[in-house]
Amino acid sequence: MMEYNTRQKKLPLPEYGRSVQKMVDHALTIEDREERQRCAASIVRIMGSMFPNTRNLPDYERKLWDHLAIMSDFMLDIDYPFEVIKKEEFHVAPERVPYQNGEIKNRHYGRIVEQMIAHACTLEEGEERDRLIELILVQMKKNYIAWNKDGVEDKKILEDLRVYTKGAIDLQEREIRISQGSNAQRYAGNAKRNNNGKKNFKRKF
Repeated sequence: MMEYNTRQKKLPLPEYGRSVQKMVDHALTIEDREERQRCAASIVRIMGSMFPNTRNLPDYERKLWDHLAIMSDFMLDIDYPFEVIKKEEFHVAPERVPYQNGEIKNRHYGRIVEQMIAHACTLEEGEERDRLIELILVQMKKNYIAWNKDGVEDKKILEDLRVYTKGAIDLQEREIRISQGSNAQRYAGNAKRNNNGKKNFKRKF
């Protein structure tokens, strides 16, 4: 009968494959200590030959013996040439990642957009502020579309920006077209004023 991997036990280190794991399992059954030691050394050589590009990494050999210990569930009784990782160290839970405090007003825009908007509010009117607002609008539209594939009208983005800034940045009365470009760092073109003196964002990104 064919054995499917999904029906076999989970490999502790899948990168070495099931054949190497079977070698390790066989080593655990060897009663003679010297023979078991030779078998372990052979397995480590095979493991090393599988990833020749890693031989120049620090502690290369030590890591191979660590991996052998892990694959044997730390039950292989041999004389390790290095002090290998201990079972209690291997299963130590990672430290909790410190998350930032504070809620995001609209999660689909993200915290970075909120920080950009807050910074834009501190700038004096001028080219730098206009450029930053323009990039913010483009990023808001990209983020919104990523969250809602049906798209979004520009007036919705402008309204959200007004709400974010409590009216400090209100562009709803202007004729603005927000680009849907995929890369906000590829900048070409300049903001122009139309005949009515209204600012029209027609950047291409």
